[in-house]
Amino acid sequence: MKVLVTGAKGQLGTDLVKIFKEQFIVYGLGRAELDITNLEQTKQVIYELQPDIIVHAAAYTAVDLAETDEEKAYRVNGVGTRNLAICAEQVGAKMCYISTDYVFDGASTTPYREYDNTNPLSVYGKSKRAGELLVQSLCSKYFIVRTSWVYGIHGNNFVKTMMKLAKEREHIKVVNDQYGSPTYTVDLACFLKELIITEKYGIYHSSNTGICTWYEFAKAIFEEIDAKVILEPCSTEEFPRPAPRPMYSAMEHLSIKINDFSDLRDWRLALKEYIKSSN
Repeated sequence: MKVLVTGAKGQLGTDLVKIFKEQFIVYGLGRAELDITNLEQTKQVIYELQPDIIVHAAAYTAVDLAETDEEKAYRVNGVGTRNLAICAEQVGAKMCYISTDYVFDGASTTPYREYDNTNPLSVYGKSKRAGELLVQSLCSKYFIVRTSWVYGIHGNNFVKTMMKLAKEREHIKVVNDQYGSPTYTVDLACFLKELIITEKYGIYHSSNTGICTWYEFAKAIFEEIDAKVILEPCSTEEFPRPAPRPMYSAMEHLSIKINDFSDLRDWRLALKEYIKSSN
């Protein structure tokens, strides 16, 4: 089985390629090999490779920058996804689109289910939702997998930032009024490997299980690395950012359960393994 992974040099993409290679013939393409915003080039690459599955992990993810760079966010997350969806359908490939908790507005107080109404607040969230809609309308065989608070060995993320700050500062403030679920790229990649070989199409929420705030996440990181820092909770208002964040973006894994997949492990267990492997 041939699997094409876009965004192969990114945080998730690097682990996807590594883990998929255990079972599939993998074509891991970065921006240099595949410009998804160019329809003709995308057609040429996909027609040549003839993949059975396209796992689309490439994205414009600069959440704050997107607020002033709307055109680029939509070009990558909307048009780029459309181009891949068109090509996937033409070669008969399954399409797996990696999406985000940012498609929700965060006004809920209970975890979001897969088919709850979306209402993205930010340009990033709206552009990723556009990608979802294009996949749904253009592909007959698709998986849309929403994930959240992603971290891994490759690329920049919250865990690496906190570990770095722990070496540089004695006192750190982290927001304690935004709730969500951290996701370790290795665990997400293992789930995707299991998902894409099936015909259980639809929308999935996939993160490590359990809910925390960014403050609680930071606290767990410092406990794992035994950092002697003073950690102080604060509000979102104290750290204004250009793009609005969903205040509550925990997601119910209903599709994983009803389609009889194994759920991802607890976020604390995943964090423990990540820190162990990154030392």
